[in-house]
Amino acid sequence: MAERDLQEVLPKLKSSHSYQESLSLLSKAKIALLKLNALTPQPTTPSSILLAAREVFEAGALLSIRAKDPDAFTRYVHQLTPFYELPPERLSAANSEKNKITGLYLLLLLTQGNYSGFHTELEGLELRQNGGLVEDDRFLGYPIKLERWLMEGSYDLVWKAMASREVPSEEYGVFSEILTSQIRNEIASCSETAYPSLPISSTKNLLFLDSEGAVVSFAQSRGWAIKDGRIYFPNQVKMGVDEGNEKALSQMVIENTLGYARELETIV
Repeated sequence: MAERDLQEVLPKLKSSHSYQESLSLLSKAKIALLKLNALTPQPTTPSSILLAAREVFEAGALLSIRAKDPDAFTRYVHQLTPFYELPPERLSAANSEKNKITGLYLLLLLTQGNYSGFHTELEGLELRQNGGLVEDDRFLGYPIKLERWLMEGSYDLVWKAMASREVPSEEYGVFSEILTSQIRNEIASCSETAYPSLPISSTKNLLFLDSEGAVVSFAQSRGWAIKDGRIYFPNQVKMGVDEGNEKALSQMVIENTLGYARELETIV
């Protein structure tokens, strides 16, 4: 009975476009899995039930991302892990959302600033890949590239990746707003280091803000001064060698990002 209920609910769950309906179907599917003792893989669990359980949890994970519920998504990732670790003879990897969900989890760790967790997860992936290049996968490669560019300060490349067709799926776009805020604050910090002041118009392009009014609001939140159409950053102290190198690096970041902002304006 429980297996029949599961097989009836699963197609509806996979085709549902209503959040509330999906939640209800998820609940019914998990109750059926509980009755089948299949919430976690067991040695005696038939492959057909393992496959159905994996599909249920994958549907729940993707639904959580669309609902912007990172805690629920993380729980589903943990529930899926033992299914993803099963050998192929127990559960085929065909038609699995494993790489998409793992890539989304990497992106979540990135937006949370959990770089140690990001690299721990990445190292585990590389070990399980048996020599294959993780970055070649479109779902896994996307967060890996973003993390590298963020560490390099190549924010112009991050902007391009988020603004282009490089985004692997709609679920990945959910994180764009969070990453945009993080990058904006990083660029703001670089600006404070690199220059004593900048025109409001340049700052608008630099921070990818919609209006000069938004620039003023952002400047006030950072404690910047505004006078005669310019943003004035806090006074810079006399620099030594290390500070000078940091300033040069910050100026390069700003110039690259401004260059991309000008290119974008020209295209538009």
